[in-house]
Amino acid sequence: MSMLLKNGQGYVDKKLQQLNVLIEGEHISDLHSTDQTADTVIDLHQALVTPGLIDVHVHLREPGFTNKETIKTGSAAAAHGGFTTIGAMANLNPTPNTPERFKKQLELNQKSSVKIKQYAPVTQDRKGQATVDFAALRGAGAFAFSDDGSGIANSQVMWTAMQKLAALNMVLCDHAQDMQLTNGGVINAGATAERLKMPGVNKVSESSQIARNLVLAQATGVHYHVCHVSTKESIELIRIAKKARVNVTCEVTPHHLLLDDTMIQNGDAQFKMNPPLRSAEDRMACVAGLMDGTIDLIATDHAPHTDQEKQQGLLNSPNGIVGSETAFALLYTRFVKTGIWPLNKLIDWLSEAPKQVFQLSTVGQLRVGDLADIAVFDLAHREKISATGFLSKGHNSPFLGQQVYGNTLFTLVNGQIVYRRY
Repeated sequence: MSMLLKNGQGYVDKKLQQLNVLIEGEHISDLHSTDQTADTVIDLHQALVTPGLIDVHVHLREPGFTNKETIKTGSAAAAHGGFTTIGAMANLNPTPNTPERFKKQLELNQKSSVKIKQYAPVTQDRKGQATVDFAALRGAGAFAFSDDGSGIANSQVMWTAMQKLAALNMVLCDHAQDMQLTNGGVINAGATAERLKMPGVNKVSESSQIARNLVLAQATGVHYHVCHVSTKESIELIRIAKKARVNVTCEVTPHHLLLDDTMIQNGDAQFKMNPPLRSAEDRMACVAGLMDGTIDLIATDHAPHTDQEKQQGLLNSPNGIVGSETAFALLYTRFVKTGIWPLNKLIDWLSEAPKQVFQLSTVGQLRVGDLADIAVFDLAHREKISATGFLSKGHNSPFLGQQVYGNTLFTLVNGQIVYRRY
């Protein structure tokens, strides 16, 4: 079977070009095809064609928390956002921390409409005490290791994990947080927390943990990846470490680029996430760190919860917001359409950079011969973000009601349409 996506535009050889993408079977066979005899021909009317986006940080909630999300709904949400490959975190019940459990998880993941790269935990049941059998889990198919959702407080445990993962050439993805320094906080410590009379999270809880782990990473040589970096101090530590040739990479979320704690006007839990929204200065440091290369890529930390859970206010609601379906449109509207970022950089931070950082050899880029993992976006028309349009079970987003450009028209995985707008 063949498909022609005609009259699109996309970046090839770092230039925005007119594209007629011919797909034969699972692969891209031509980017400038004049063949009109394909089995399926779709006129894109000058819409943007990109490589399928890659999100290395999502929470699919299955098994254990299917009231919040399932593999089917979470992967549908990813496809709706233009993502063709996602990294699924291991905070599940049961935790996939043995080869047997991990293989069962991979079987469950077959329900996905996009490609899932499955994380295994660093420690047993993510309790931060005893490390898992890294070699066995790598053999079972783990693409990286993370206790995301929980920091690893024990320095000896982290040291041991880094040594073993360095020997296996595997990535350790760190939820950098010292819980002893969070003070039971629910938002960032500062003026907003004081105004709302809410307990605040000291931001040194993140940077102090990163400082320790950078020293350990330098000593072990492990590839140390920092999840959802959020503070000016954290970014500066990573900047210094990169100059010292520590093998460190990091990600930032769309919400830490777009929001800060000055925007929290009341006790609305749609603004509650971990790490919390920081100060305006921290937000600008995230933007600057991305632009100067200190931050390597953007990842959503898609974290769905039920409507009932997120209606309990800042004090009692769980952390997290959904992000798969809004990431590209929000970032395009805020940063590209306003001239702050070039479009090709946004595409790279959401596709090429995660592919390179995590050495994802089985995902496609916009090249002849590659697997046809493709996203198509409408840059011309503005739409309102509405929970009724979400394919995720979760509606927990502070961006509901915002008007954005760059909504997804089509998403293809291995040459098959997994999301289409029309």
